[in-house]
Amino acid sequence: MIGPVYVVTDPGAARSIMDQALAAARGGAWAVQLRDKTASDAQMARMTGALMQALCPLGVRVFVNDRVAVAQDTGADLHIGQSDGDPRAARDRIAPDALLGLSVETVAQCAAIPEGVSYIGAGPFRATATKPDAARPIGAAGLARIVAASPVPTVAIGGLGAGDVPALRQAGARGMAVVSAVSRAADPEAATRTLVQTWRQT
Repeated sequence: MIGPVYVVTDPGAARSIMDQALAAARGGAWAVQLRDKTASDAQMARMTGALMQALCPLGVRVFVNDRVAVAQDTGADLHIGQSDGDPRAARDRIAPDALLGLSVETVAQCAAIPEGVSYIGAGPFRATATKPDAARPIGAAGLARIVAASPVPTVAIGGLGAGDVPALRQAGARGMAVVSAVSRAADPEAATRTLVQTWRQT
């Protein structure tokens, strides 16, 4: 269910969201997350539908960040943070076969992961410019503690690149989520492919 590389789109990047997503898919990403804090639900729903039409036939999952109503209306997968409401309520609203991701920043939060969460996004691994309001970085040691405490697979996030793969795998992460490493790369498709290959060869 969880693959090595999960790409989060960046509305501030030079390439369009669709171009970022298609490049990630061609490069071997298993999932693409649509994240845009400023777009309306209607705008998010239109883009989610377009992404699903383009990516689902390729076997790539499409996640919506935070917007439960958009995931409910489109049938997309959903990723929420600790302040985005009750995961149980979100699980009840989205499609039965949709995946639900939950951001986790501390070991203590792992004890409150309810049934129905498909994976956790653990981080930030290190500080990142794409999320200036993120919690304190957890590093490799913090990631390992969260992996050990989580009842579901862990995807690491936060300023990651190919050079981090050995540490992530040693910590027990099932995969990595990236933003800038793909969306702002000179060749996003090649950047995604390098991440996937590095993960599989490590």
